[in-house]
Amino acid sequence: MHKNYKEKNRSNEEGLLISKIEDKINYAKIKNKITYTDFLNIIEKSKVEKFLKLNEFKNYFFFGGNENSERGIYLFYPDKLDEKMVRNNLNKILSIIEIENSKEENYEHRVYLSGLMKLGIKREKIGDIIVKNNGADIVVFKENSEYIENGLKLLTRFRKSKIQIKELKDLEKKEIEYEEMSIIVPSIRLDCFVSELARCSRKKAEEYIELGKVFVNSIQELKTSKKLNVGEIITIRGSGKYIFYKIIKETSKNKFVIEIRKYK
Repeated sequence: MHKNYKEKNRSNEEGLLISKIEDKINYAKIKNKITYTDFLNIIEKSKVEKFLKLNEFKNYFFFGGNENSERGIYLFYPDKLDEKMVRNNLNKILSIIEIENSKEENYEHRVYLSGLMKLGIKREKIGDIIVKNNGADIVVFKENSEYIENGLKLLTRFRKSKIQIKELKDLEKKEIEYEEMSIIVPSIRLDCFVSELARCSRKKAEEYIELGKVFVNSIQELKTSKKLNVGEIITIRGSGKYIFYKIIKETSKNKFVIEIRKYK
């Protein structure tokens, strides 16, 4: 009974999400205007992406500040516009809250998120929190930026910090850092990769996949036997994000030595 409730609840949440997406698309078509969603996480993004591809809708893109954003918004636009024209309007929709702390204060991601939650800001109104040396860049909706800026300045933890609103172009582009590693798998199947990357049994890896905890190229993948290709990105919730970088060699026992790059 508990399982059925969870499945029903998950179905209702997905139905509500897709219903909101349909409303955004229809508004863009009827009103000839740009529309956009709240910030979505990787699970929500996966469900929306599947829906849009299934319905062959073309006038949209996902954006969160940079190409590697974990959280972002979907923007929909009418036929009279193209993607380049919409991207030129992003500064009217999103802003950056830049926090510069004093030298002795070096906070983790959770500290910034906790501060935002104290202001009563819902998680879906906040994009990525990009932690830097002695500070962070936070992607927010422009309409909320002044409220967030002023609110953070009143929090005890940030009273010595310099907090200001900046434009998207000022978002610091952090170079992606990887940890190189190698794994040995009997097959290029997804469950084999998950077993090695999450350091668990094949049976447990299958459970992770079937429970929707594994994503390939940001799309939730429920098929344990899916064959992977070089260059694909595997995300395992609770374990990390990895790139299938290359096949180093095939062993005499018909196993594959794989080079993996894990996002730091």
